[in-house]
Amino acid sequence: MPRGFASVLARATLIAAVTACGEAQKPLPLVSPAGPVPAEPQRPGSAAAGYDALVNKGYVSCGIPYSAYRQSAAPVPASRLLPARAGRNAELPYNLTAHVTPSGVEVVAPNCLTCHAAQFNGRLIVGLGNESADFTRDPSLAVESAGTRVSGEAETAEWRKFADRMKAIAPYVTTDTVGVNPAVNLTWALFAHRDPKTLAWSPKPLLEPPPRKPLPVSVPPWWRMSRKNAMFYTAAGRGDHARMMTLASALCTDDVAEARAIDSYAPDIRAYLASLEPPKYPFPIDAALAARGRPVFERHCASCHGTYGENAAYPNLVIAAEAVGTDPLLARAATDGSEERFLRWAQRSFYGENARLAPAPGYYAPPLDAVWATAPYLHNGSIPTLEALLESSRRPKYWARSFDSSDYNPRTLGWNYRELPHGKDAEKDPRQRSRIYDTTLPGYANHGHAFGDTLSADERAAILEYLKTL
Repeated sequence: MPRGFASVLARATLIAAVTACGEAQKPLPLVSPAGPVPAEPQRPGSAAAGYDALVNKGYVSCGIPYSAYRQSAAPVPASRLLPARAGRNAELPYNLTAHVTPSGVEVVAPNCLTCHAAQFNGRLIVGLGNESADFTRDPSLAVESAGTRVSGEAETAEWRKFADRMKAIAPYVTTDTVGVNPAVNLTWALFAHRDPKTLAWSPKPLLEPPPRKPLPVSVPPWWRMSRKNAMFYTAAGRGDHARMMTLASALCTDDVAEARAIDSYAPDIRAYLASLEPPKYPFPIDAALAARGRPVFERHCASCHGTYGENAAYPNLVIAAEAVGTDPLLARAATDGSEERFLRWAQRSFYGENARLAPAPGYYAPPLDAVWATAPYLHNGSIPTLEALLESSRRPKYWARSFDSSDYNPRTLGWNYRELPHGKDAEKDPRQRSRIYDTTLPGYANHGHAFGDTLSADERAAILEYLKTL
Protein backbone atom coordinates (compact mmCIF):
# COMPACT_ATOMS: atom_id res chain seq x y z
CA MET A 1 0.00 0.00 0.00
CA PRO A 2 1.45 3.43 -0.89
CA ARG A 3 2.66 5.42 2.11
CA GLY A 4 0.09 7.75 3.59
CA PHE A 5 -2.85 5.41 3.02
CA ALA A 6 -2.85 4.15 6.60
CA SER A 7 -3.93 7.57 7.82
CA VAL A 8 -7.05 7.54 5.61
CA LEU A 9 -8.24 4.00 6.31
CA ALA A 10 -10.67 3.72 9.22
CA ARG A 11 -12.55 0.69 10.39
CA ALA A 12 -16.25 0.65 9.48
CA THR A 13 -18.58 0.42 12.49
CA LEU A 14 -22.18 -0.54 13.23
CA ILE A 15 -24.42 1.23 15.77
CA ALA A 16 -25.62 -0.91 18.68
CA ALA A 17 -28.99 -2.46 17.87
CA VAL A 18 -30.76 -1.83 21.17
CA THR A 19 -30.09 0.65 23.95
CA ALA A 20 -29.81 -0.36 27.61
CA CYS A 21 -33.35 0.90 28.18
CA GLY A 22 -34.75 -1.47 25.57
CA GLU A 23 -35.60 1.24 23.07
CA ALA A 24 -36.37 0.38 19.44
CA GLN A 25 -33.48 -0.30 17.09
CA LYS A 26 -31.65 2.85 16.06
CA PRO A 27 -31.25 3.53 12.34
CA LEU A 28 -27.86 2.72 10.91
CA PRO A 29 -25.74 5.63 9.63
CA LEU A 30 -26.60 6.99 6.20
CA VAL A 31 -22.91 7.02 5.21
CA SER A 32 -19.90 4.90 6.08
CA PRO A 33 -16.24 5.75 6.67
CA ALA A 34 -13.46 4.92 4.24
CA GLY A 35 -11.51 1.81 5.12
CA PRO A 36 -12.40 -1.88 5.44
CA VAL A 37 -15.89 -3.00 4.43
CA PRO A 38 -17.02 -5.74 6.83
CA ALA A 39 -18.68 -8.92 5.60
CA GLU A 40 -22.37 -9.41 6.41
CA PRO A 41 -24.56 -12.50 6.17
CA GLN A 42 -26.17 -13.22 2.80
CA ARG A 43 -29.24 -15.35 2.14
CA PRO A 44 -28.41 -18.64 0.40
CA GLY A 45 -29.80 -19.42 -3.04
CA SER A 46 -29.61 -21.75 -6.02
CA ALA A 47 -27.36 -20.59 -8.87
CA ALA A 48 -29.28 -22.67 -11.42
CA ALA A 49 -32.60 -21.21 -10.29
CA GLY A 50 -30.99 -17.79 -10.31
CA TYR A 51 -29.98 -18.04 -13.96
CA ASP A 52 -33.50 -19.12 -14.89
CA ALA A 53 -34.97 -16.17 -12.96
CA LEU A 54 -32.48 -13.71 -14.42
CA VAL A 55 -33.25 -14.56 -18.06
CA ASN A 56 -36.90 -15.67 -17.89
CA LYS A 57 -38.79 -13.91 -15.08
CA GLY A 58 -40.54 -10.56 -15.51
CA TYR A 59 -38.96 -8.67 -12.63
CA VAL A 60 -39.28 -5.51 -14.75
CA SER A 61 -43.01 -5.98 -14.76
CA CYS A 62 -44.15 -3.39 -17.29
CA GLY A 63 -43.16 -3.07 -20.91
CA ILE A 64 -44.29 -2.79 -24.53
CA PRO A 65 -47.06 -5.20 -25.59
CA TYR A 66 -45.58 -8.06 -27.56
CA SER A 67 -48.04 -7.50 -30.39
CA ALA A 68 -46.57 -4.01 -30.88
CA TYR A 69 -42.97 -5.16 -30.40
CA ARG A 70 -43.15 -7.84 -33.08
CA GLN A 71 -44.39 -5.37 -35.71
CA SER A 72 -41.04 -3.61 -35.79
CA ALA A 73 -38.68 -6.28 -34.43
CA ALA A 74 -35.78 -7.27 -36.67
CA PRO A 75 -34.56 -10.88 -36.92
CA VAL A 76 -32.37 -11.74 -33.93
CA PRO A 77 -28.87 -13.03 -34.80
CA ALA A 78 -27.69 -16.14 -32.98
CA SER A 79 -25.00 -14.08 -31.20
CA ARG A 80 -27.76 -12.20 -29.32
CA LEU A 81 -29.61 -15.28 -28.09
CA LEU A 82 -29.06 -16.99 -24.74
CA PRO A 83 -29.27 -20.70 -23.87
CA ALA A 84 -31.91 -22.13 -21.53
CA ARG A 85 -34.52 -19.49 -22.13
CA ALA A 86 -38.14 -20.56 -22.02
CA GLY A 87 -41.03 -19.98 -24.41
CA ARG A 88 -41.05 -16.60 -26.13
CA ASN A 89 -37.79 -15.63 -24.45
CA ALA A 90 -35.89 -18.19 -26.50
CA GLU A 91 -36.61 -16.01 -29.53
CA LEU A 92 -35.82 -12.63 -27.97
CA PRO A 93 -32.47 -10.82 -27.69
CA TYR A 94 -30.64 -11.56 -24.44
CA ASN A 95 -31.50 -8.13 -22.99
CA LEU A 96 -35.28 -8.43 -23.38
CA THR A 97 -37.76 -10.60 -21.49
CA ALA A 98 -41.37 -11.43 -22.29
CA HIS A 99 -43.98 -12.19 -19.65
CA VAL A 100 -47.73 -11.95 -19.15
CA THR A 101 -49.02 -9.21 -16.84
CA PRO A 102 -51.89 -9.71 -14.36
CA SER A 103 -54.16 -8.02 -16.92
CA GLY A 104 -53.40 -10.85 -19.37
CA VAL A 105 -51.25 -8.82 -21.77
CA GLU A 106 -47.93 -10.25 -22.94
CA VAL A 107 -45.29 -7.53 -22.72
CA VAL A 108 -41.60 -7.27 -23.62
CA ALA A 109 -39.39 -5.47 -21.10
CA PRO A 110 -35.68 -4.80 -20.61
CA ASN A 111 -33.83 -7.01 -18.16
CA CYS A 112 -30.59 -6.73 -16.17
CA LEU A 113 -28.46 -7.91 -19.09
CA THR A 114 -29.07 -4.60 -20.85
CA CYS A 115 -26.19 -3.27 -18.75
CA HIS A 116 -24.65 -6.49 -17.41
CA ALA A 117 -23.80 -8.47 -20.54
CA ALA A 118 -21.55 -7.45 -23.41
CA GLN A 119 -19.67 -8.69 -26.42
CA PHE A 120 -15.91 -9.16 -26.16
CA ASN A 121 -14.10 -10.08 -29.35
CA GLY A 122 -17.40 -11.29 -30.82
CA ARG A 123 -18.39 -13.41 -27.81
CA LEU A 124 -21.32 -12.53 -25.55
CA ILE A 125 -20.23 -12.64 -21.91
CA VAL A 126 -22.95 -12.59 -19.26
CA GLY A 127 -21.74 -10.50 -16.34
CA LEU A 128 -19.40 -8.26 -18.33
CA GLY A 129 -20.44 -4.63 -18.01
CA ASN A 130 -21.82 -3.12 -21.19
CA GLU A 131 -19.43 -0.25 -21.94
CA SER A 132 -20.96 0.36 -25.38
CA ALA A 133 -24.54 1.20 -24.40
CA ASP A 134 -25.86 4.45 -25.81
CA PHE A 135 -27.81 6.49 -23.25
CA THR A 136 -27.31 9.79 -25.12
CA ARG A 137 -30.78 9.66 -26.68
CA ASP A 138 -34.11 10.18 -24.95
CA PRO A 139 -35.24 6.61 -24.10
CA SER A 140 -38.91 7.59 -23.98
CA LEU A 141 -39.20 8.47 -27.67
CA ALA A 142 -39.07 4.90 -28.98
CA VAL A 143 -41.58 3.80 -26.34
CA GLU A 144 -43.97 6.59 -27.30
CA SER A 145 -43.74 5.62 -30.99
CA ALA A 146 -44.69 2.05 -30.09
CA GLY A 147 -48.07 3.38 -29.02
CA THR A 148 -49.14 3.68 -32.66
CA ARG A 149 -48.96 -0.13 -32.91
CA VAL A 150 -51.00 -0.92 -29.79
CA SER A 151 -54.66 -1.94 -29.95
CA GLY A 152 -57.34 -2.55 -27.31
CA GLU A 153 -57.85 -1.12 -23.85
CA ALA A 154 -55.72 -3.67 -21.98
CA GLU A 155 -52.72 -3.29 -24.30
CA THR A 156 -53.06 0.47 -24.31
CA ALA A 157 -53.09 0.58 -20.52
CA GLU A 158 -49.93 -1.56 -20.28
CA TRP A 159 -48.15 0.50 -22.91
CA ARG A 160 -49.20 3.77 -21.27
CA LYS A 161 -47.85 2.67 -17.89
CA PHE A 162 -44.44 1.85 -19.36
CA ALA A 163 -44.39 4.98 -21.51
CA ASP A 164 -45.26 7.24 -18.58
CA ARG A 165 -42.47 5.75 -16.43
CA MET A 166 -39.92 6.17 -19.21
CA LYS A 167 -41.01 9.76 -19.82
CA ALA A 168 -40.67 10.55 -16.11
CA ILE A 169 -37.08 9.29 -15.82
CA ALA A 170 -35.82 10.35 -19.27
CA PRO A 171 -34.61 13.84 -18.26
CA TYR A 172 -32.32 12.32 -15.63
CA VAL A 173 -30.77 9.38 -17.48
CA THR A 174 -29.66 10.98 -20.77
CA THR A 175 -25.86 11.07 -20.82
CA ASP A 176 -23.40 13.24 -22.74
CA THR A 177 -21.27 10.32 -23.90
CA VAL A 178 -21.87 6.91 -25.44
CA GLY A 179 -20.61 4.12 -23.19
CA VAL A 180 -21.11 5.70 -19.76
CA ASN A 181 -23.99 4.57 -17.57
CA PRO A 182 -26.55 6.73 -15.69
CA ALA A 183 -27.44 4.05 -13.12
CA VAL A 184 -27.16 6.30 -10.05
CA ASN A 185 -29.41 9.01 -11.49
CA LEU A 186 -31.89 6.38 -12.66
CA THR A 187 -32.22 5.03 -9.12
CA TRP A 188 -32.64 8.49 -7.61
CA ALA A 189 -35.25 9.47 -10.22
CA LEU A 190 -37.29 6.38 -9.38
CA PHE A 191 -37.06 7.12 -5.64
CA ALA A 192 -38.30 10.64 -6.32
CA HIS A 193 -41.52 9.29 -7.87
CA ARG A 194 -42.33 6.65 -5.25
CA ASP A 195 -43.75 6.62 -1.75
CA PRO A 196 -41.10 4.87 0.37
CA LYS A 197 -43.61 2.99 2.52
CA THR A 198 -46.07 1.77 -0.11
CA LEU A 199 -43.87 2.00 -3.26
CA ALA A 200 -46.86 3.58 -5.00
CA TRP A 201 -45.92 5.57 -8.12
CA SER A 202 -46.60 9.30 -8.23
CA PRO A 203 -46.75 11.02 -11.64
CA LYS A 204 -45.29 14.10 -9.96
CA PRO A 205 -42.03 13.86 -7.97
CA LEU A 206 -42.44 13.50 -4.22
CA LEU A 207 -38.79 14.45 -3.68
CA GLU A 208 -36.58 16.92 -5.49
CA PRO A 209 -35.28 14.89 -8.47
CA PRO A 210 -31.57 14.41 -9.12
CA PRO A 211 -29.59 16.78 -11.36
CA ARG A 212 -30.37 16.57 -15.06
CA LYS A 213 -26.81 15.63 -16.03
CA PRO A 214 -25.91 12.16 -14.69
CA LEU A 215 -22.41 11.59 -13.39
CA PRO A 216 -20.80 8.93 -15.59
CA VAL A 217 -20.37 5.40 -14.28
CA SER A 218 -18.58 2.41 -15.78
CA VAL A 219 -20.43 -0.89 -15.28
CA PRO A 220 -18.35 -3.30 -13.13
CA PRO A 221 -18.38 -7.04 -13.93
CA TRP A 222 -20.68 -9.31 -11.96
CA TRP A 223 -18.00 -11.91 -11.21
CA ARG A 224 -16.60 -9.52 -8.61
CA MET A 225 -19.71 -10.09 -6.48
CA SER A 226 -18.32 -13.25 -4.92
CA ARG A 227 -15.48 -11.28 -3.30
CA LYS A 228 -17.03 -7.93 -2.43
CA ASN A 229 -18.81 -7.07 0.83
CA ALA A 230 -20.57 -4.06 -0.75
CA MET A 231 -21.93 -3.72 -4.23
CA PHE A 232 -21.08 -0.35 -5.78
CA TYR A 233 -18.15 2.01 -6.44
CA THR A 234 -18.63 4.04 -3.27
CA ALA A 235 -19.18 0.82 -1.29
CA ALA A 236 -22.92 1.52 -1.23
CA GLY A 237 -25.12 -1.56 -1.20
CA ARG A 238 -24.52 -3.25 2.14
CA GLY A 239 -26.41 -5.73 4.24
CA ASP A 240 -28.53 -8.14 2.20
CA HIS A 241 -27.26 -7.85 -1.38
CA ALA A 242 -30.22 -9.76 -2.80
CA ARG A 243 -32.65 -7.21 -1.37
CA MET A 244 -30.58 -4.34 -2.76
CA MET A 245 -30.57 -6.02 -6.18
CA THR A 246 -34.36 -5.90 -6.33
CA LEU A 247 -34.03 -2.17 -6.93
CA ALA A 248 -33.49 -3.21 -10.56
CA SER A 249 -37.27 -3.75 -10.68
CA ALA A 250 -38.17 -0.34 -9.27
CA LEU A 251 -39.27 1.11 -12.61
CA CYS A 252 -42.50 -0.88 -12.49
CA THR A 253 -42.91 -2.33 -8.98
CA ASP A 254 -45.87 -0.43 -7.54
CA ASP A 255 -46.49 -2.09 -4.17
CA VAL A 256 -44.68 -3.97 -1.44
CA ALA A 257 -46.40 -7.28 -2.22
CA GLU A 258 -44.94 -7.27 -5.72
CA ALA A 259 -41.54 -6.28 -4.34
CA ARG A 260 -41.63 -9.19 -1.88
CA ALA A 261 -42.51 -11.62 -4.67
CA ILE A 262 -39.43 -10.52 -6.61
CA ASP A 263 -37.35 -10.61 -3.44
CA SER A 264 -38.33 -14.25 -2.93
CA TYR A 265 -36.09 -15.34 -5.80
CA ALA A 266 -33.49 -12.57 -5.55
CA PRO A 267 -31.16 -14.76 -3.40
CA ASP A 268 -31.08 -17.25 -6.29
CA ILE A 269 -30.02 -14.51 -8.70
CA ARG A 270 -27.32 -13.39 -6.30
CA ALA A 271 -26.12 -17.00 -6.00
CA TYR A 272 -25.85 -17.15 -9.78
CA LEU A 273 -23.84 -13.92 -9.90
CA ALA A 274 -21.52 -15.21 -7.17
CA SER A 275 -21.00 -18.42 -9.16
CA LEU A 276 -19.78 -16.64 -12.30
CA GLU A 277 -16.20 -17.41 -13.26
CA PRO A 278 -14.21 -14.63 -14.90
CA PRO A 279 -13.38 -15.30 -18.56
CA LYS A 280 -9.91 -16.51 -19.53
CA TYR A 281 -7.62 -14.20 -21.47
CA PRO A 282 -8.10 -15.23 -25.13
CA PHE A 283 -4.73 -14.14 -26.53
CA PRO A 284 -1.14 -15.42 -26.05
CA ILE A 285 0.60 -14.70 -22.73
CA ASP A 286 4.35 -14.39 -22.18
CA ALA A 287 4.55 -16.73 -19.19
CA ALA A 288 8.05 -15.68 -18.17
CA LEU A 289 7.18 -11.97 -18.21
CA ALA A 290 3.94 -12.64 -16.32
CA ALA A 291 5.90 -14.56 -13.67
CA ARG A 292 8.19 -11.53 -13.23
CA GLY A 293 5.14 -9.31 -12.93
CA ARG A 294 3.53 -11.18 -10.08
CA PRO A 295 5.92 -10.10 -7.30
CA VAL A 296 5.90 -6.52 -8.62
CA PHE A 297 2.10 -6.55 -8.47
CA GLU A 298 2.10 -8.03 -4.98
CA ARG A 299 4.52 -5.37 -3.71
CA HIS A 300 2.76 -2.37 -5.23
CA CYS A 301 -0.90 -3.28 -5.87
CA ALA A 302 -2.05 -6.21 -3.73
CA SER A 303 -2.58 -4.31 -0.47
CA CYS A 304 -5.59 -2.61 -2.08
CA HIS A 305 -6.60 -5.00 -4.88
CA GLY A 306 -5.85 -8.35 -3.27
CA THR A 307 -3.83 -11.42 -4.20
CA TYR A 308 -4.69 -14.17 -6.67
CA GLY A 309 -4.03 -17.83 -7.17
CA GLU A 310 -4.02 -20.62 -4.60
CA ASN A 311 -4.00 -18.36 -1.52
CA ALA A 312 -6.10 -15.53 -2.92
CA ALA A 313 -7.18 -12.83 -0.48
CA TYR A 314 -9.11 -9.61 -1.01
CA PRO A 315 -9.01 -6.80 1.60
CA ASN A 316 -12.37 -5.10 0.77
CA LEU A 317 -11.05 -1.55 1.18
CA VAL A 318 -12.56 1.81 0.39
CA ILE A 319 -9.78 4.28 -0.37
CA ALA A 320 -10.57 7.89 0.49
CA ALA A 321 -11.17 10.01 -2.61
CA GLU A 322 -8.36 12.41 -1.76
CA ALA A 323 -5.92 9.51 -1.36
CA VAL A 324 -6.65 7.77 -4.67
CA GLY A 325 -6.93 11.15 -6.43
CA THR A 326 -9.50 10.11 -9.05
CA ASP A 327 -12.45 12.27 -10.04
CA PRO A 328 -14.14 12.90 -6.66
CA LEU A 329 -17.62 13.98 -7.77
CA LEU A 330 -19.37 10.60 -7.52
CA ALA A 331 -18.03 9.94 -4.01
CA ARG A 332 -18.59 13.54 -2.93
CA ALA A 333 -22.20 13.61 -4.09
CA ALA A 334 -22.89 10.35 -2.27
CA THR A 335 -21.64 11.60 1.09
CA ASP A 336 -21.78 15.41 1.23
CA GLY A 337 -25.52 15.59 1.96
CA SER A 338 -26.64 16.47 -1.56
CA GLU A 339 -28.12 12.98 -1.99
CA GLU A 340 -29.24 12.53 1.62
CA ARG A 341 -32.95 12.58 0.66
CA PHE A 342 -32.43 9.48 -1.47
CA LEU A 343 -30.40 7.68 1.20
CA ARG A 344 -33.20 8.38 3.70
CA TRP A 345 -35.81 7.18 1.20
CA ALA A 346 -33.99 3.86 0.88
CA GLN A 347 -33.60 3.55 4.64
CA ARG A 348 -37.37 4.05 5.20
CA SER A 349 -38.48 1.75 2.37
CA PHE A 350 -38.99 -1.97 1.87
CA TYR A 351 -35.49 -2.07 0.39
CA GLY A 352 -34.05 -0.77 3.65
CA GLU A 353 -35.55 -3.48 5.86
CA ASN A 354 -32.40 -5.61 5.71
CA ALA A 355 -30.14 -3.70 3.32
CA ARG A 356 -28.77 -0.18 3.12
CA LEU A 357 -26.87 2.07 0.76
CA ALA A 358 -24.38 3.60 3.27
CA PRO A 359 -21.82 4.96 0.75
CA ALA A 360 -18.34 6.01 1.83
CA PRO A 361 -16.37 9.15 0.84
CA GLY A 362 -14.06 7.27 -1.48
CA TYR A 363 -13.85 4.43 -3.97
CA TYR A 364 -13.83 0.67 -3.52
CA ALA A 365 -10.51 -0.77 -4.74
CA PRO A 366 -11.95 -3.62 -6.84
CA PRO A 367 -10.73 -7.18 -7.20
CA LEU A 368 -8.98 -7.53 -10.55
CA ASP A 369 -10.17 -10.91 -11.84
CA ALA A 370 -10.30 -10.58 -15.67
CA VAL A 371 -9.60 -6.87 -15.36
CA TRP A 372 -8.20 -6.98 -18.90
CA ALA A 373 -11.78 -7.42 -20.21
CA THR A 374 -13.28 -4.47 -18.36
CA ALA A 375 -11.94 -1.43 -20.26
CA PRO A 376 -12.31 1.51 -20.05
CA TYR A 377 -11.01 2.04 -16.53
CA LEU A 378 -11.75 3.92 -13.30
CA HIS A 379 -15.24 4.31 -11.90
CA ASN A 380 -16.14 6.75 -14.70
CA GLY A 381 -14.58 4.85 -17.62
CA SER A 382 -12.20 7.72 -18.37
CA ILE A 383 -9.07 5.72 -19.28
CA PRO A 384 -9.25 3.47 -22.37
CA THR A 385 -6.38 1.07 -21.51
CA LEU A 386 -4.58 -0.50 -18.56
CA GLU A 387 -1.31 0.75 -20.03
CA ALA A 388 -2.54 4.33 -19.60
CA LEU A 389 -3.88 3.55 -16.13
CA LEU A 390 -0.39 2.50 -15.04
CA GLU A 391 1.37 5.45 -16.73
CA SER A 392 -0.62 8.66 -16.39
CA SER A 393 1.29 10.55 -19.10
CA ARG A 394 -0.31 8.22 -21.68
CA ARG A 395 -3.88 9.19 -20.79
CA PRO A 396 -5.68 11.07 -23.58
CA LYS A 397 -7.52 14.28 -22.74
CA TYR A 398 -10.05 13.78 -25.54
CA TRP A 399 -10.57 10.40 -27.16
CA ALA A 400 -13.01 8.25 -29.10
CA ARG A 401 -13.28 4.58 -29.97
CA SER A 402 -15.18 2.44 -32.44
CA PHE A 403 -17.35 0.40 -30.01
CA ASP A 404 -16.48 -2.68 -32.06
CA SER A 405 -16.00 -5.52 -29.56
CA SER A 406 -13.08 -6.89 -31.58
CA ASP A 407 -11.21 -3.55 -31.65
CA TYR A 408 -9.14 -4.59 -28.63
CA ASN A 409 -5.42 -4.08 -28.15
CA PRO A 410 -3.68 -7.06 -26.43
CA ARG A 411 -0.57 -4.97 -25.85
CA THR A 412 -2.19 -2.05 -24.03
CA LEU A 413 -5.04 -4.13 -22.54
CA GLY A 414 -7.89 -1.94 -23.60
CA TRP A 415 -9.73 -0.44 -26.53
CA ASN A 416 -7.98 1.00 -29.52
CA TYR A 417 -8.82 4.68 -29.55
CA ARG A 418 -8.23 7.92 -31.42
CA GLU A 419 -6.75 10.80 -29.47
CA LEU A 420 -8.52 13.99 -30.51
CA PRO A 421 -7.33 17.64 -30.59
CA HIS A 422 -10.57 18.98 -29.12
CA GLY A 423 -13.46 18.14 -26.85
CA LYS A 424 -17.22 18.04 -27.36
CA ASP A 425 -17.76 21.80 -27.60
CA ALA A 426 -15.53 22.13 -30.66
CA GLU A 427 -17.06 19.14 -32.51
CA LYS A 428 -19.43 20.32 -35.25
CA ASP A 429 -20.86 16.91 -36.15
CA PRO A 430 -23.52 16.06 -33.52
CA ARG A 431 -23.26 12.37 -34.43
CA GLN A 432 -19.60 12.37 -33.45
CA ARG A 433 -19.96 14.69 -30.46
CA SER A 434 -21.62 12.03 -28.34
CA ARG A 435 -18.78 9.59 -29.06
CA ILE A 436 -16.08 11.87 -27.68
CA TYR A 437 -14.91 11.15 -24.15
CA ASP A 438 -14.06 14.62 -22.85
CA THR A 439 -12.12 14.44 -19.58
CA THR A 440 -12.64 18.17 -18.92
CA LEU A 441 -16.34 17.68 -18.18
CA PRO A 442 -17.53 17.45 -14.54
CA GLY A 443 -17.27 13.85 -13.35
CA TYR A 444 -15.29 12.71 -16.41
CA ALA A 445 -11.73 13.51 -15.25
CA ASN A 446 -8.98 10.92 -15.81
CA HIS A 447 -6.52 12.02 -13.14
CA GLY A 448 -5.52 10.13 -10.01
CA HIS A 449 -4.51 6.52 -9.39
CA ALA A 450 -1.00 7.52 -10.46
CA PHE A 451 0.74 4.82 -8.42
CA GLY A 452 2.15 3.17 -11.54
CA ASP A 453 4.15 6.30 -12.36
CA THR A 454 6.69 5.32 -9.70
CA LEU A 455 7.45 2.04 -11.50
CA SER A 456 9.98 1.49 -14.25
CA ALA A 457 8.84 0.74 -17.80
CA ASP A 458 9.95 -2.88 -17.35
CA GLU A 459 7.95 -3.22 -14.12
CA ARG A 460 4.82 -1.81 -15.75
CA ALA A 461 5.19 -4.18 -18.71
CA ALA A 462 5.56 -7.13 -16.34
CA ILE A 463 2.46 -6.15 -14.33
CA LEU A 464 0.42 -5.81 -17.53
CA GLU A 465 1.45 -9.31 -18.55
CA TYR A 466 0.61 -10.69 -15.10
CA LEU A 467 -2.86 -9.09 -15.22
CA LYS A 468 -3.60 -11.20 -18.31
CA THR A 469 -3.42 -14.29 -16.11
CA LEU A 470 -6.09 -13.15 -13.60
